Amino acid sequence: MTAPEPSTVRREIQVCNPADGSIVGHVEDQSADVVAATVQQLRRHQPDWESIGPKGRKHWVLQLQDWIFDNAAHIADVVQHETAKPRFDASLEPAMVADLIGYYARNTEKFLADEHPSPHSPLGKVKKLTTVYRPHQVVGVITPWNFPFAMPGIDVVPALLAGAAVILKPSEVTPLAARELLRGWTEIGAPPVFAVSTGRGDTGAAVADNVDYVQFTGSTRTGRTIATACAQRLIPYSLELGGKDPAIVLDDADLDRAAYGIAFGGLLNAGQLCVSVERVYVEKAVYDDFVARLTRHVAELRQGQDGRAIKHDIGALANARQLDIVQRHVDQAIAAGARVTIGGKPTGVGTFFEPTILVDVDHSMSCVTEETFGPTLPVMKVNDEAEAIRLANDSPYGLSATVWTADRGRGERIARQLQVGAVNINDMAANLFNFALPMGGWKKSGIGTRWGGADGLRKYCRAQAITTPRLPILTKEPIWFPFSAPKIEIMIAVMRAVSARGTRRIGRTPSRKAKRRMVTATRLAP
Repeated sequence: MTAPEPSTVRREIQVCNPADGSIVGHVEDQSADVVAATVQQLRRHQPDWESIGPKGRKHWVLQLQDWIFDNAAHIADVVQHETAKPRFDASLEPAMVADLIGYYARNTEKFLADEHPSPHSPLGKVKKLTTVYRPHQVVGVITPWNFPFAMPGIDVVPALLAGAAVILKPSEVTPLAARELLRGWTEIGAPPVFAVSTGRGDTGAAVADNVDYVQFTGSTRTGRTIATACAQRLIPYSLELGGKDPAIVLDDADLDRAAYGIAFGGLLNAGQLCVSVERVYVEKAVYDDFVARLTRHVAELRQGQDGRAIKHDIGALANARQLDIVQRHVDQAIAAGARVTIGGKPTGVGTFFEPTILVDVDHSMSCVTEETFGPTLPVMKVNDEAEAIRLANDSPYGLSATVWTADRGRGERIARQLQVGAVNINDMAANLFNFALPMGGWKKSGIGTRWGGADGLRKYCRAQAITTPRLPILTKEPIWFPFSAPKIEIMIAVMRAVSARGTRRIGRTPSRKAKRRMVTATRLAP
């Protein structure tokens, strides 16, 4: 009996528009073997990519930026087809990637230049000290479904500029926009150091099993799995995970600005943003007024599916599973005594859920303690800023927060007490559009950061230390073998003389002969 031939039938994944369930595309569900072969191909081409240097890589990435600008409308179309986002949300994605390319392309040579740190003591001046940044060979980027073009772009581009080859595994829910990024890279004729592998969880696991560095954005549960796999292989990783971002509205805040900003921060992309405002703490003196203003503003928002015309503010949720989570959180809150001031239910079409404000909520409710990732805003009354800070920190997550106050000093003081990776005062998500700042979470919201100026490129590199002699080379260094008591005594005395404070620089009195040697050696030290 002969063994059966391996199946040549490719597994496929249907991609659907969540607004109406229509099929908008198909992608391959790639096996672990296909991923491994793709990584091997990338490894073969990466050395040449690294060798062209920052300036050469900058050339190709700027060509990609031109392509994105020229194809922005089509990219937005694709994003809308697989997400049902409003046109504004979809158009923001290619614009953000192009903006990031401009920043890092302008600075890549400076950020990756060799550094020559000063020695820690005068003794170190006999060496030229150099820190070199050399890329990990293949970086794996695994992205979620909420921003299917922006999320790949903002991680893939810095890794490419650093000199790595990149394999991207997008969410199986929204893989089409990621393929557009690859199409752009291919159409400009760039070197074959960027690949996209589509598939489900097994495909993502295969990426983590084969690359040299993993950049993952997604759930905390999956992030733990990624971290375990990387730890077993002793490779580095960076994780941006879940969030339950608080907003604090103080009694001196501009309540209209706070209402507009928090509505935008909580409902942008139907609340499916990593730094969405997911709970609001308002000082009691202005609580009723703020809730009324927030409710009036949310009532003005338009929900529906756009074409290219900008007609709506809020779109659909990404899938039925996300709709179920939002519905569960709202239903549980109402059952526990919460009150809905607006919204509170699905629209009955696709995966649309009404923008919802919940009041009379507390920390016993899932809508306050669990990540919702939907268009809900639970609002809680607090006695003072101390209670607001305590409740804001009462979460396993720590991605970002917002503080709304007329007193900037007060806002900064509160910001420094919040256990989160970023705080925006009188604004939301401002840090996301400032690439010179690091973007990362504390606690269960992640490990590591993206961006942060030079760190956004260097995270994809290995730092290498090089020492070069400055003085003529001796046949044998004084501290080399064979050892002798006078030699050790002189060596330790010199090190003490240049590092200790006060009379401790002298230490115990050495012998007269050793003292003369020590004085001579100290004078000769640079």
